[in-house]
Amino acid sequence: KKKSKKDPLLMKKSKSDPNAPSNNRIPLPEMKDVDKIDRINFYRESMKRVKLGPTTQPSICFYTFLNGYHEVTCIEFTEDSSLIAAGFSNSSIRIWSLTPNRLRTVKGPTDLSIIDIEADDVLERMMDDRSASESRLLVGHSGPVYSTSFSPDKHYLISGSEDGTIRLWSLKTWTNLVVYKGHNYPVWSVQFSPHGHYFVSGGHDRTARIWSTDHYQPLRIFAGHLSDVDCVQFHPNSNYVATGCSDRLVRLYDMLNGKCVRQMSGHKGAIQCLRFSPDGRYLASAGADKTVLLWDLANGNQIGQLRGHTNTVYSLCFSREGAVLASGGIDDQVLLWDVAKVFEEQDSDTAPGTATVANITGEDTKLLIGSQKTKNSPVLDLHFTRRNLLLASGPFMGKRS
Repeated sequence: KKKSKKDPLLMKKSKSDPNAPSNNRIPLPEMKDVDKIDRINFYRESMKRVKLGPTTQPSICFYTFLNGYHEVTCIEFTEDSSLIAAGFSNSSIRIWSLTPNRLRTVKGPTDLSIIDIEADDVLERMMDDRSASESRLLVGHSGPVYSTSFSPDKHYLISGSEDGTIRLWSLKTWTNLVVYKGHNYPVWSVQFSPHGHYFVSGGHDRTARIWSTDHYQPLRIFAGHLSDVDCVQFHPNSNYVATGCSDRLVRLYDMLNGKCVRQMSGHKGAIQCLRFSPDGRYLASAGADKTVLLWDLANGNQIGQLRGHTNTVYSLCFSREGAVLASGGIDDQVLLWDVAKVFEEQDSDTAPGTATVANITGEDTKLLIGSQKTKNSPVLDLHFTRRNLLLASGPFMGKRS
């Protein structure tokens, strides 16, 4: 009998970093069967991934929002690139499917009562195909929606608004489940943990807060910011949270004890976006000063300055293997940077704790490996698919003087 071919990615064992926190440091719910299946699909998709670099640039797919009545305020893709959500200034959220699969809702109580709960496909039987549509509208906020984030399992969406609340939405019933109140002023940024269950928020009240989906009150409050917390980002291991602030500082907090473990300065304007490298060793930040800065989290040193944008930078994204960084903003263009070169120089630096920013500054053109202009559309979100196709999105603004 012929043996089935084993997936090499599933058989591969990764080495653990001795400096990394233990896997059980942050209490997390047990993985469900659907999560395990998605993890297997993730590894299989990764086998078809294109390795990017200076000679192999990614293909870019740009999703343009044509809206004459309601202004787009934020955009978000799911990790598996199957859904896209947009928040609007009229306080609504709309979600679209990017695949042929239409968005279904759960059947009514009468239909659910006759389903065999012991069936293997009970979850599939619970969904109503008759109500399937290409998009869904979520209404509940009383002010513009400034940020949204999908849970890793795509069962939930969180949103932050000018009304000072965070709302948890079900993507099965398309209804609002919980309203989290704690921020005193507008909430600028929200993000789910890579492992789900927890999420972080930042707002005009100069605080960032850690929440969990099963608690109404925040679990941690990160204070010490001197101005608005404009953006928040979870570390890939879910143990740390980075905040970008209008006081021009990037801070890294330990989620378990709430302490600020890194404070990094270098920006000359408000910080609008943050992104960790896939391995969690580096952090990219950008904002109103039109510059992307790279940080080594081991020592908090700045290791790179990437200049090329002509206006505020609103979005950053690393390729799946971390070799290329994409940046986009109000200047209607997507820039691609060869950050692998910066990281290699940092790894080869023999002097411990020495930043290589002096070697990189002034060589921005060598690190810039590609640029693509949009048709009068600012870039509000960037996302690399599991195969390293770059997705970008923004609203069409028409002709500008």
